[in-house]
Formats: sequence, C-alpha cells, structure tokens
Amino acid sequence: MQILNLEPIYKRRVTNRLPCEASVTTPQSTDPDWWRQAVVYQIYPRSFADANGDGVGDLPGIISRVPYLVALGIDAVWLSPFYPSALADGGYDVDDYRNVDPRLGTLEDFDELIAALHAENIKLIVDIVPNHTSDRHEWFVEALEAAKGHPARDRYIFRDGPEGGAPDQPPSDWDSVFGGSAWAQTDDGQWYLHMFAAEQPDLNWQHPEVRADFLDTLKFWSDRGVDGFRVDVAHALVKDLSEPFPSKATLPRQSESNGKHPLWDQDGVHEIYKDWRKLLNTYDPPRSAVAEAFVPAARRARYASADGLGQAFNFDLLQADFEYEKFRQVIEENLALAAENGSSSTWVFSNHDVVRHATRYGLPKNPKGGWQDGKDWLLSNGTEPTVDVALGLRRARAATLLMLALPGSAYLYQGEELGLQEVGELPAANLQDPAYFRSKGAEKGRDGCRVPLPWTVGGLSFGFGTGGSHLLQPKWFGAYSVEAQQDDAESTLSLYRKALAVRRGLRTGSSLTWIDGTDDVLHFVRSGGWQSVTNFGAAPVELPDAAVVLSSGPLEGDKLPSATTAWLI
Repeated sequence: MQILNLEPIYKRRVTNRLPCEASVTTPQSTDPDWWRQAVVYQIYPRSFADANGDGVGDLPGIISRVPYLVALGIDAVWLSPFYPSALADGGYDVDDYRNVDPRLGTLEDFDELIAALHAENIKLIVDIVPNHTSDRHEWFVEALEAAKGHPARDRYIFRDGPEGGAPDQPPSDWDSVFGGSAWAQTDDGQWYLHMFAAEQPDLNWQHPEVRADFLDTLKFWSDRGVDGFRVDVAHALVKDLSEPFPSKATLPRQSESNGKHPLWDQDGVHEIYKDWRKLLNTYDPPRSAVAEAFVPAARRARYASADGLGQAFNFDLLQADFEYEKFRQVIEENLALAAENGSSSTWVFSNHDVVRHATRYGLPKNPKGGWQDGKDWLLSNGTEPTVDVALGLRRARAATLLMLALPGSAYLYQGEELGLQEVGELPAANLQDPAYFRSKGAEKGRDGCRVPLPWTVGGLSFGFGTGGSHLLQPKWFGAYSVEAQQDDAESTLSLYRKALAVRRGLRTGSSLTWIDGTDDVLHFVRSGGWQSVTNFGAAPVELPDAAVVLSSGPLEGDKLPSATTAWLI
C-alpha cells in the first residue's frame, strides 16, 4: 500500500508560523460560484479572540487571528451577529442592523477585518436576523411608546387578549421556541408575539417598511464588501395570523406541515427572498445567501432555488448518529435534492446551537430514540453518561474527513479543528442562554459550545485575551489549545490543515459514484479518481489498491481501522 507524501501539497497552503505572524497577500477571487464547494468557518465573535482584555471577543481579536485562518485553509468566514445587542440571545437580539456592537469594535474595525480577509482571498458571510429585532430596536421602542392602534405598532405583531378572557390571558396558548408563552404583555394590556425570547419581538413582514428596510440592510453590508449572508430562521418570516387562532394542540408538526403551519414555512416567504435575490444579483459577483430553514427536505429546495437565497443548510448529517446506513441515506437524499434545483448541498456537524460532535459521538445511543443530541448529558452537568472522549474524537475526525470529500460546501464551527469537547460542567451562575432561563432549567442551553477558544496551553484565559472569559473555560482546555497542537503532526489541528490543503487540490465536479462492497463501509469516488472510504464497522477492512493521500487516524498495514476515513487516489 503506497502512502503519498503530503508535504509538497501541504506546505503550499500551510506553514509552521504562529497565529500572530504576517501572511502573504493573494488576489481576491471573483468567481460567482465560489460558494458551491467552499469550506466556511463559523466564528462566534464573542468567543473567538479578545483584543482588549475585557473577557469578550471582538473584531480586532479576529483581525489578529486572520493568519491562523489562512493557515487553516478555509475559503470563507461566517461571522455570527456582531451588531449592537443586549445579548438576551447571544447577539441574535439585534438593536441596530447597520452597526457594530461597541463592545466588539467599530464599523472601521469591520472594514479592516473584511480587507484583511479579502487580502487573503477569504470571503466573508455575515448573519442577518430578519424574523425579529431586539426590544431595544428603535422601532420597538417607538411601538411601546405609541398608543394602541398607532401605526408604529404595525411593524410588529400586536394583538389584544381574547374577547371575554382574563386580563392576563394571551391571544393564544402558543409556546415560544425557548419555552413559556410566545406572547408578552405590554403596560397597556396588549400583547406582542415573540417566537423566541421576550426580548426578541417578531416583525410583521406584511409591512412594506419592514421589507424595504431589510433590503437597505443587505445593500449596506454588500456595499461594504460582504460576500454573502446567512439568514437566521429563514422559514419564519411570513405567518398566517387569521383569527381565531388555533390551539397549540391542533397545530401540525413543523416537520410534517408542508406549508400548512401558521407560523413556519409559509409559501409567502419566498416572495421576500425573490426580492432579496434581485438585489444580491446586482453585485459582481452576486452576493451569496444560505437559509437556516428547519423544514422537510422536500421543501428545502425552494429556499435554495436560483431565484431565492441560492443555498439552504442541510442539518441531516448533524442530526445523525455515527452509523453507516444513516450517513448513506442522508448523503444520497441531499445530493439528489441539490441536483434537482441546481444548488449545492451543505454539510455541517457542529455550530453555535448544538453540542459539539466530538462529544456527541462519544456518548452512547439515545435510549429515548432519535439521534444523540447530548441534551440529557448537559443536564447532568456533563457527568452522565460518561463520554468516551477517545472514541468521540476518532469518530469526529473520520466524519469530518468524509464530509470534506463530499460535493458541496462544508461548514466548520470554531474549535472543531482542535477536536474541542463540549463544556458540560458550566455552573448555573455562569449560564447566559435564554433557553435555560425560559425553560426553568429543563434545558441547559447552548453555552457549552460557546465557551471562548483556547489559544495557549496556560494563562488566565488560555490566550483568549489578557483578561478572563465571559464563559468559564475548564482546566482541561489547555490540552486542546492551538499552541498544544501547532507543531504536532498527528493533532486534530494538523489533520484539518492537511485535509483542507489536499481538498483544495482534489476538489472537482459536483457528482460522486458509490462503490458498494463490504457492509458498514462508505466508499465513493469523485471524478479524477479521488476516493473516500469510511469504516463504520467494528473490525478493520481491506483498503482498495490505490495510494493513500490522507487518513483520519493510523492505518493497520493495508487495512482501515474502525471509525477511520482514508482518502486515496
């Protein structure tokens, strides 16, 4: 079995320089299809790097780490919300859509960041949050100051309680996503709808001023050079609020609603995105967009259509346990859907809303059925059941290498390139997620995947900044740090760097061919002879007669061990 020497390929893209060292400028690509097979790295800005030592990550901190992103080998950064916010929901409660939170920097810092990324041919995608504003947004402040029936309230969804009902009875019994009622009462007795936290009032997208203002926001950031947008809760904007409101018991399941749910995935939402696409296509190259839309797979295509946003997140692999049959089914279905609508699929295992996949894969199967989401483990403060850390990491490395071989774009979440585990032991006093508070502790929330990154082996905040960190970092973080892995050829960081460098050279068309054979072995070939083989079984399996380019773990001679992926050519 021949094993190819990666060093010539790897060193063209990656050097051994430390994250703070200078990098070489390359021309910015103008390819209109850059997003179709891009590797996108999600940055949660408050937890990436802190330049001023106040314990909160910021834009200058990200700028200081651009060389690290270059060395990693990504194509684009997705920047989670950086707008002014009270942080009632981690920044997804936006006060001002066309500004930067002063704690994170200034518009000038944003311009410097995008210039630094573009100088390295790295695109920038920013989060846009159109379903709701914050309760500090100037529109909502104006609405609360206005009397009932005033036009200022029409930009949101205000309703009176039911006729003949008690004064404290909301218009319906609907629940918010974060728990508790989906309605909050104002001082004058009216109620406003909030599908998430009470500090996130839902906008009325039937209002022309709302539609026009978001087009202005898209233009504002596109004019500053932003390359694309990630659209938060893209399936929620249009709602059927015909009265009488149905009870929550009679609402269809969202996953089976097929456009019939009054609050989610209404067909009218696509008229909004057609207008967005017209604007985004006026730029050269056209600005990309990707929908976060929790809808049945068959309805996802409309969000990803050429006259819509162009691409939609596929969370099916994220919600799959590490099993051959599930992975094969998800990949086949999503490649077929992408081919039907002319888009490209997206692949993701971790993000700011879920337990990190290196931890999920180390937990036993969910005894309640369904995928192992790690939520019960979080409620035990990360103690029960015990995580098999070594197995979880081995599976995570194998899954990532498989994902990076698939046609389509790959989304990585900050810290996964370090093999970072979920922080399950955060004390209640340090929690920030509204899901914890609104559910009254029935859910621990998402803070464990948002703990600031470890850059150094030691120090007050493991190199995150000169001060502390807004979420507590555990003592074991140092072993996962960039410094600990930087010069280790077998580290997870080195694997990601090598994989992204090799992928860049092998990346080709949008199709694959399945090679069926041994049970529990996922084997496919991309054009040009690039093969990916993943062993989901318990016993080692024979590898094809080809040269190994890269593997997620050590091989056993000519055999591929369990929970390991190899690339061959």
